[in-house]
Amino acid sequence: MIGQLRSVVIDCPDPRALAAFYGELLGLSIAEEETDDDWVVLGGPPGQHPRIAFQMAPDLRPPNWPDPERPQQFHLDVQVDDVDAAEQRVLALGARRLPGEGDGFRVYADPAGHPFCLVFE
Repeated sequence: MIGQLRSVVIDCPDPRALAAFYGELLGLSIAEEETDDDWVVLGGPPGQHPRIAFQMAPDLRPPNWPDPERPQQFHLDVQVDDVDAAEQRVLALGARRLPGEGDGFRVYADPAGHPFCLVFE
């Protein structure tokens, strides 16, 4: 092993707002000691996982699923027990449903346009 994953970092136009969305979705709190207006971290101190950071990118061109001209760039799979209940909650938080689903997953966009999947069995 060369190293350990410290954080997944997501570019967005409003780090605090997107951190609030993912904090509610994943049950993670903001690590205030590592947060300012341009950089917000969810999770504990380095070495405690999971950690997701959000950094200011005011000119972000969000992905446009499934358009290959603006690909998804990354996505998170979020395991849920009840996909219908989870869908209602993420939509209420500001997510939107995207085209595409399969056996065991549905695709959504977070409030900044990044795709993520609710994964279920």
